[in-house]
Amino acid sequence: MLFSDRLDAAEQLSQALQNWKGHRPLVLAIPRGALEIGRVLADRLDGELDVVLVRKLRAPTSPEFAIGSIDESGWVYMAPHAHAAGADEHYIKEEKRFQLELIKDRRKRYTPDRPLIDAAGRIAIVVDDGLATGATMVAALHAIRTRKPARLICAVPVASRDSLELVRPLANEVVCLHAPRDFGSVGRFYQSFEQVEDEQAIRLLNESGRGTAVGGR
Repeated sequence: MLFSDRLDAAEQLSQALQNWKGHRPLVLAIPRGALEIGRVLADRLDGELDVVLVRKLRAPTSPEFAIGSIDESGWVYMAPHAHAAGADEHYIKEEKRFQLELIKDRRKRYTPDRPLIDAAGRIAIVVDDGLATGATMVAALHAIRTRKPARLICAVPVASRDSLELVRPLANEVVCLHAPRDFGSVGRFYQSFEQVEDEQAIRLLNESGRGTAVGGR
């Protein structure tokens, strides 16, 4: 285990990003787990926190395995292994429709009373709690790149080496604390890796307690 929980990972990651403190970075977390990390980063770096809404496209027989991803606009990344994993065109079409509906529903619940925080001309830090295939991060970086930030940073506590190679060309900078040769899954690098529920995700988005650790699990 590298991290006791996401808060521990966030504190360590914030140290690696200290050079952006004072630049008012926009921290964009991939829900839901990354919101715990994003809240800490935004507070430690004196930035703002928002969400970037993307979903993985699930393999037909293994829902935890990503065959691609989709962003809020409907833009889709398909992994080279998608068809080998059993996804035909009909399945992909239905999975895209299903995940896009979830994204729309999540937008209504997460930020019902405000527009997206403008990323144009800003330091944008896209964060997740780890990268296995890297598929959702591909969609997230694509989504934020279209909003024309001054610099786009991918920041994660842990990632597989293959996923880092996948996302590296899509960002100006990739910050990863640990990229083990034998990866397996993100959760194995956390002593506690509990699911973050929607209610907690919404609370994290609305908090602004700079300098205070986020609890509530």
